[in-house]
Amino acid sequence: MTPGAGAVVTAVPAVSADEREQVFDVDAQAEAVDGADALDDQVRIDLAAAAAPARHLLARPPGEDALAGYAHADLRASDVVSCHVVVAPVVRRRGVGTALLRALTDAANGLPLRVWAHGNTAAARAMAKSRGFEPVRELRRMRRRLDASLAPAVYPPGVAVRAFVPGADDAAWVAVNAAAFADHPEQGRLGVDDLRLRVAQPWFDPAGFFVADRDGELLGYHWTKVHPTGAADGGPVGEVYVLGVHPDAQGLGLGKALTLTGLRHLRDAGLGEVMLYVESDNLPAIAVYERLGFTIASVDVMYAARDPDTSAGLLAETTPVVHRTMRR
Repeated sequence: MTPGAGAVVTAVPAVSADEREQVFDVDAQAEAVDGADALDDQVRIDLAAAAAPARHLLARPPGEDALAGYAHADLRASDVVSCHVVVAPVVRRRGVGTALLRALTDAANGLPLRVWAHGNTAAARAMAKSRGFEPVRELRRMRRRLDASLAPAVYPPGVAVRAFVPGADDAAWVAVNAAAFADHPEQGRLGVDDLRLRVAQPWFDPAGFFVADRDGELLGYHWTKVHPTGAADGGPVGEVYVLGVHPDAQGLGLGKALTLTGLRHLRDAGLGEVMLYVESDNLPAIAVYERLGFTIASVDVMYAARDPDTSAGLLAETTPVVHRTMRR
């Protein structure tokens, strides 16, 4: 592939098993160089689904079979298209990222693009600057060691903590999650089907999914996760995957108690480190996590076109886009 040659982009509603493994391979190559995974859980779930409200864009050099890059367009929202882009390091600065951005603009069908840059790497910042994109949202990744300094979890009288029961707790969890994240653009819209897709993932462990209830009413939860790698020593790392408290139960100290319950569980499972993601403007949550010993490790940034006409301008240059409607 010669500099500036770009790529042929294939737009598909679903990918084959072989294509999915190629995407994961490109993502692994990029993570080894950038130190950050370019794809999130929702992208991985959609890659494995036979049908999802998303578009998959596969970029290959002209005349070649090897995958050079991948983009995911989340079509769930009615007002914006959230995207992820990853380009193999060996073909960067050769037009692959630009080709994918043009194809994403096509897939967005007139809606504004929002592109995630996990880790906000130098490559992502350079691409955003060159295409006239600016930061519009920020996620902080925070970490701490898991050690003997963890305090006990203290719950108010009448509140009990137990493990989540798949099937029996689904509807109650969805209701609490929707209330806790009513203003969140992704988490708050999860339904029962979304929950069950996550429960079906290989990493799911019901023993690490805690719910707090009072008289049979679910008030809050802490869902933990374990990554096989990611700790400073290359070993497994725990995650505060998602933690939510119903607004009516705010002020009871459940956020701190549930956090400590999950952290102590991860520590007792032999993990030495834990991480979490939190919106940069969620100052109350950040304050709680800082008091619990978390510090900022990295930042994920969502970019948007500075000028509304910028996204449309990406289509001014021709990029071959093949639309495949049937799964191979």
